[in-house]
Amino acid sequence: MKTLLMRSLATVLGLWMVAAPAVSQPERPAEIKLGMSTFMTGSAAVLGAPAKVAADMWIEDFNAKGGVDGVKLRQTWIDEGQGADKFLTEYRRLAQEPGEKVMVSAISSGYCGALAPVAEDLKVINILWECSSEKVLEGKNYRYVFKTDPNGTMEMVAAVLHLLKVKPDFKTLAVVNQDYAWGRDSWDLFRDALLALKPDVKIVAEMFPKFGAPDFSAEVTRLQALKPDVVLSTAWGGDLDTFLRQASQRGLLKSAQFVLPLADSSLERLGDAVPPGVIVGFVGDGYFADPEFANDPKVRDFVKKFKDKTGFYPDFGVYHMVQALEAITLAYEKSLKAHAGAWPTTEQLAATLRTLEYRGLSRPIRIREDGQAMQGQLYGVTLEHSAYPFPQVGELMFYPAELVSPPVGEISAKWVKTLKPDLLQSKLIQRVGQ
Repeated sequence: MKTLLMRSLATVLGLWMVAAPAVSQPERPAEIKLGMSTFMTGSAAVLGAPAKVAADMWIEDFNAKGGVDGVKLRQTWIDEGQGADKFLTEYRRLAQEPGEKVMVSAISSGYCGALAPVAEDLKVINILWECSSEKVLEGKNYRYVFKTDPNGTMEMVAAVLHLLKVKPDFKTLAVVNQDYAWGRDSWDLFRDALLALKPDVKIVAEMFPKFGAPDFSAEVTRLQALKPDVVLSTAWGGDLDTFLRQASQRGLLKSAQFVLPLADSSLERLGDAVPPGVIVGFVGDGYFADPEFANDPKVRDFVKKFKDKTGFYPDFGVYHMVQALEAITLAYEKSLKAHAGAWPTTEQLAATLRTLEYRGLSRPIRIREDGQAMQGQLYGVTLEHSAYPFPQVGELMFYPAELVSPPVGEISAKWVKTLKPDLLQSKLIQRVGQ
């Protein structure tokens, strides 16, 4: 009797498995909604606004070419300048709207840390397109949250390596960073990486002015008194502009070696306030004057169109926005192909993103299994002569992501303390244009 019952259950189960599809594919949507955020107001808008222009321009062109297999993108924007509470309220509202959607948010590292668990709870894919904090993903095991730009570990370790190549014999260093998640976290990473590679360095000042501070005269005066060999600032946007203008007026940029990992977005606005010899980073490797990509048709055409539209050259925020949109649309296209044209589920799209290899407007990018994009870092120094009415960056060096990032599962704060001086001699470091 027991054997007969088991056979009957097996038969019923077998018939059910034949009748039911393995995965219920959703219907093809009328459009793909993109819930996008950037700073549109406040001092940070000098970075956020160009990225919005680039996104709108890119989406218009993409839709004109047919979209994702005929399905167009439609973006809705949230202003990160309105404050955390209003931002998160707007984020939740957009993320819970019916229909096919992907969230593309945010610039602020603080916002990214807050929205990531929300996206995970709502089971909506979120692309962290700009924020650099490595803490957003490390140790989290998110299924729906991805970073298509590099994180702070990659940026800070590469900054330390480049400083030690440009000025290996310095003795003292001071830091002036914004007082919020990115400013604090990036300094911790830079400091610990530096001390692992050059333990005799003396930190003479750690200054953290308020985010959006209108005046840095107190910090500049203190730097003048301390006379550090090196000044680090991972500030960005209007804050960095103000700090550098005031430091330049007092001659500080010529009396100390400045290291500015995010200065790419400020050079065109600052003009000759930034003298030759300043170390500049690109938060990745997107630089409109990179000699290896200046004549690449895809890059050349985008740079020209962006310049014609805005009057400015694209900065790293623009590059990051484009590579986020490229990742989303390519993931849809690959998922469609993998499932014989059936529209992908959110889980299928997430699985495709987790193994995506592609390029935006610079070198190839790989998204690894923890959702973090592996993107190398470009660093150089401002030149004495420039073909542009603002400082050009030369003597460029490229630091591959695998060299400046911990393996999956390791925590950056611990990993950077294990770095060894022989890292500086790695054959993976490449001089650009040679």
